[in-house]
Amino acid sequence: YMRTDGIDMAPEAIALTRDAISARYGAEYVPDAPRVYKNKAKNAQEAHECIRPTELSKAVDDLKIIDADQRKLYDLIWKRTLACQMQSARLERTTVDIGSEDQQVTLRATGQVVLFDGFLKIYEEGRDDVVVDDDDKRLPQVAQGEASDKRLVKPEQHFTQPPPRYTEATLVKRMEELGIGRPSTYASVVTTIQDRDYVRKEKNRLIPEDKGRLVIAFLENYFRRYVGYNFTASLEEELDDVSAGERDYKDVLATFWRDFSASIAETSELRITEVLEKINDVLAPHLFPMTEEGGDPRLCPNCNVGRLSMRTARSGGAFIGCSSYPECKYTRAFGPPGIEDPNGIPPEGKYLGDDAGDKISAFKGRFGPYVQRGEVTEENKKPPRQSIPKEWVPTEVDLEQALRLLSLPREIGPHPEDGIMVWANIGRYGPYLKHAESTSHRGGTNANLEDIESVFSVGMNHAVQLLAEKIASRGGRGVAAAPLRELGEHPDMGGPINIMKGKYGPYVKWEKVNATIPSEIEPEDLSIDQAVQLIEEKLAKSPAKRKAAPKKKPAAKKKAAPKKAAAKKPAAKKAAAKKAPAKKAAPKKPADDE
Repeated sequence: YMRTDGIDMAPEAIALTRDAISARYGAEYVPDAPRVYKNKAKNAQEAHECIRPTELSKAVDDLKIIDADQRKLYDLIWKRTLACQMQSARLERTTVDIGSEDQQVTLRATGQVVLFDGFLKIYEEGRDDVVVDDDDKRLPQVAQGEASDKRLVKPEQHFTQPPPRYTEATLVKRMEELGIGRPSTYASVVTTIQDRDYVRKEKNRLIPEDKGRLVIAFLENYFRRYVGYNFTASLEEELDDVSAGERDYKDVLATFWRDFSASIAETSELRITEVLEKINDVLAPHLFPMTEEGGDPRLCPNCNVGRLSMRTARSGGAFIGCSSYPECKYTRAFGPPGIEDPNGIPPEGKYLGDDAGDKISAFKGRFGPYVQRGEVTEENKKPPRQSIPKEWVPTEVDLEQALRLLSLPREIGPHPEDGIMVWANIGRYGPYLKHAESTSHRGGTNANLEDIESVFSVGMNHAVQLLAEKIASRGGRGVAAAPLRELGEHPDMGGPINIMKGKYGPYVKWEKVNATIPSEIEPEDLSIDQAVQLIEEKLAKSPAKRKAAPKKKPAAKKKAAPKKAAAKKPAAKKAAAKKAPAKKAAPKKPADDE
């Protein structure tokens, strides 16, 4: 299949391209030999052909393409395909002096004159960066002694500009030059730095954010080697060797981890205050720029005594605070003075009111704003919290709304068919219903709700309808299978033992243990004693049971007769049974929809 980073063309396609160029533009635009390109990117998958037209003689005007975007895309692909097999353009670097009749004024222009347009006749690649070098500018064809007409006088003054910010394209190009990343990872790198708010895209340029500056300041000062261009490029080469079978991945990982773990251990011994002061010094020109008055930029404007520095909030994130805290509670958002916090919630949180003796507050956390009941203490390290929905403006959330959020998950009531609870809640992907013992239960059925308000208002009838529609859309998945036959309670450990219908035949099910019924035994003839024996054999084969077995045998020999000993022995089996099958149950968990 075609790939966007592919540069190879099939021989027959190259021949068709050369024929199309000759027919449309003339034989002088066709080079003597076909052009062959080499991929500069390391580990590029060159077995894939490039994206190209199937009929090279058809330009966009020769086709009936109605959609405007499709026309532009086809035109781009067609022009680039033909241009890559056309003759090179010939340009002459030229300086033109234009003098006045009285020889008092001379104007000079430097640039390039096109002698033969070649591939430029059909296509010239656009540039993200404006041409600032006068030598690259195009000049018209002029002859020495030729008279020129004055058409326009345009006074302009040029100043030296700093290098422009990267665009996505120029960033990828720079990564290629440094040997960082591969064609398969460029897109994910560019996406990740934007998703994590390390940079923002503004007029197609990638502008560094304060969060990105903070991360880089920390990494460059404490893990400089691992964020260096040379280390990253060399590690990429080692991984290329692993993929080519020339190097053992275990050796690569062992070498990396030996040095990296030592760096982590060394950094973990530092005090937080040391790290914060270091970052303060590194980011001082950005966080604390000089004032117009020329005073100390780190002097607290509130108390005029303490010094401003970066602080970490208990709820996560960073902010600028006064060193005289708690006497002075001045804070501002992390970044240069005057920056506005997009959430509008101060780093120390926003007090909303009290309820039942608890302090209700709003905070901004790592995964967004949330409300909290009470405060974090040694006894209560995880007080009740609930994320503020994206549809709500964090600064407008009041005590009433916060209490509604903290009341979640909401019990709608037992399902009329099986008596299992139906819940309404707000999850990672929005509002949803859950039909299960609890909202943390991995099983059950989930169904999306229309909006946030539905979480607080949906009734049982509508909830049952939505759950039924979800089950129907999944073809019955999520519905508990009915047993073929119920054998009764386990005689020693309790819990129902049933015979179930499986993909590979009937089996015995007890709690999380599934034991296959031998083919020579009919499910209708299986007794509960035989079922218990199959369950015990299944438990004995599990790794957890094998480890626990030596401890249980001596205990069984000491207490031969009493029933109490028999009760203790199965208890150990039950513990083993609950641990071992859990690993097998994991792959079968239904996908959550919340």
